[in-house]
Amino acid sequence: MSVVLPTLLYLGLHLAQSTQAQNGYFLPPVITALNESMVLPKNPMTILCQGPPDTEAYEIYKVEEPEPRDRRKLLLAGKTSTLSIQEMKPDKTGLYRCSYQSGGHWSSLSDILRVVMTGTYDKPSLSSMSGTVLASGDNVKLQCFSSFKFDAFIFIKDDTPQFTQRQSSTAQDNGQQTTFHMDNVTSTQAGTYRCYGAFSKDPYDPSNPLQLVVRGPAGWSVSRENQVLLSLAGLVLLVLVVLVAEACYSHKRSFYGLRSAP
Repeated sequence: MSVVLPTLLYLGLHLAQSTQAQNGYFLPPVITALNESMVLPKNPMTILCQGPPDTEAYEIYKVEEPEPRDRRKLLLAGKTSTLSIQEMKPDKTGLYRCSYQSGGHWSSLSDILRVVMTGTYDKPSLSSMSGTVLASGDNVKLQCFSSFKFDAFIFIKDDTPQFTQRQSSTAQDNGQQTTFHMDNVTSTQAGTYRCYGAFSKDPYDPSNPLQLVVRGPAGWSVSRENQVLLSLAGLVLLVLVVLVAEACYSHKRSFYGLRSAP
């Protein structure tokens, strides 16, 4: 049984991928930084694009803006899947995506990898003017502030690179700040957020992370961490019920076996 199940899962995945390839659709690749995507000035970094084993070629782009339809600058094309940056400089920061070729067809683009140069300026601060524990449907104001005069601030969600808000900064209390708005929040918006200071389009040092929790009407936390804990608790409870039922059944069999013995 321990061998049959993984084999069936592998065959099912292979069949699904083959069907998608025949229909001209490929799963997007995974783009990652081999060390860290937040890099000190003059330090090296490597970007990796991961496709299936039969990949024929890769392309890695630098995206000018966080919208898939905007301009892309091709940085790498060929069989290699890694792009090496020897020294981190301001022009190397930004958004990166990649794709791969298989069977003569190109895949869709990967998710966004945000490359940031850190240690250059004091990091901004991110705070919630509405608190960090929210009720579903609340409107939230989040303030990003820096003592350094950045042109703009970029607001992102750690596990959702596509979620990006950018706003110009305004002078306030010997620094620069801006306020980001999230209206009618739901459980999908619970998570970890940061803001980045930016000049023109390139992001610099991020703030410390800010964790937001969104609770439903009955007061239950619906953050991702609590969902995992509830799922594990349910699984443990199910295992305990099965063990108790098995113990009761074994005890009952033993009892009736003794009574029927001569």
